Amino acid sequence: MRRTLVYLLIPLLALFATLAAWAVEVKATRLWPSPEYSRITLELSGAATYKYFSLKNPERLVLDLEGIEPDTALLEMMSKVTPDDPQIANIRVAKNRPGVTRVVVELKTEIRPQVFELKPMGEYGHRLVLDVYPASLAAMEQQVEAAIGKAGGEKRVEPRHGKVATKPEYVRLITVAIDPGHGGEDPGAIGANGSREKDITLSIARRLKAQIDKQENMRAYLTRDGDYFIPLHERVNKSRRAQADLFVSVHADAFIKPHARGSSVFALSEKGATSVAAKWLAKRENDADLIGGINIDVKDVYLKQTLIDLSQTAAISDSLKLGRAVLEEIGGINRLHKAQVEQAGFAVLKAPDIPSILVETAFISNPEEEKRLTDEAYQDSMAAAIVAGIKRYFDKNPPLARNKVASIL
Repeated sequence: MRRTLVYLLIPLLALFATLAAWAVEVKATRLWPSPEYSRITLELSGAATYKYFSLKNPERLVLDLEGIEPDTALLEMMSKVTPDDPQIANIRVAKNRPGVTRVVVELKTEIRPQVFELKPMGEYGHRLVLDVYPASLAAMEQQVEAAIGKAGGEKRVEPRHGKVATKPEYVRLITVAIDPGHGGEDPGAIGANGSREKDITLSIARRLKAQIDKQENMRAYLTRDGDYFIPLHERVNKSRRAQADLFVSVHADAFIKPHARGSSVFALSEKGATSVAAKWLAKRENDADLIGGINIDVKDVYLKQTLIDLSQTAAISDSLKLGRAVLEEIGGINRLHKAQVEQAGFAVLKAPDIPSILVETAFISNPEEEKRLTDEAYQDSMAAAIVAGIKRYFDKNPPLARNKVASIL
């Protein structure tokens, strides 16, 4: 009898072991290509067990997933690669050996991979992230240089002889960094009708860029020009590499109560927030890195150096001047949530040598304002108001001369 029970239990135990091995499921896969890097995200039902390595001739990145079946969600990833992805040529998925599924990422060039896990956050569960970067920093910076170069060569204003200027003339090209909030894995706030903050901010930012590029001796640079995630510190770094004179981060506010409404402008504070709402908003925006997903094992020494730069105080003073000019202009197209520029510890505003503001264009959590935010005419009006504020700021605070404009650090 005992032997019979043992013989019966053996296959049952083997079955339970097999089921346990396949306990983790792939719930969804996402692919976010961008000029700087491409991201592959696997959303899982639990923590993953994995190994990865690189192969050459041709260049490939191999990911072995233990205890995961090559099911529908994982197989669908193969069809998500687009021809314009700068880094990824193709993805193959197949069972490599019992208990192991292999993902092979075929590459267009030599890369520098980062593979890391993210714990559940916001709407997301467990995530396994593969970030595929170009092998060299020079390759990444070429994109910054190319984006800036689209505006053309440096234009200079010639002195007007025999005429009296009614406004100060800018003696060199002014570069404005425009930062569309959120993106990629981080959708930002979601409106009652399903509008996503990341989409609205990108649309307004593109309109803002187009209007700035039409101005005499001004041009704009977008920190992102597509639906992909950029860590907050990298938004700052990109603007500094572009030698931006100003930094404008575009957002669409949200609050726990749907009746909150109005536009706002924020600057950095080193001494705490000017209101409870400003503190709450800064924390929510700073959590973008946790939602979008960054590899916390990578230390950014460059950012640490910028944050302790003694010029921060001067930059905040100029940021407040810029913020007041912009706030006055956007007050002409929408009700203001606060009549003054507020301050809080926004990580994205911590460039020590660039006046930086964050513009909350309206409350996406307010159904009436959500409707306005998705209206192209309102987006154009908001962009025009921000440009008018920027021009007003420079009329009173002309940019200092420098030898070379928009060079790469």
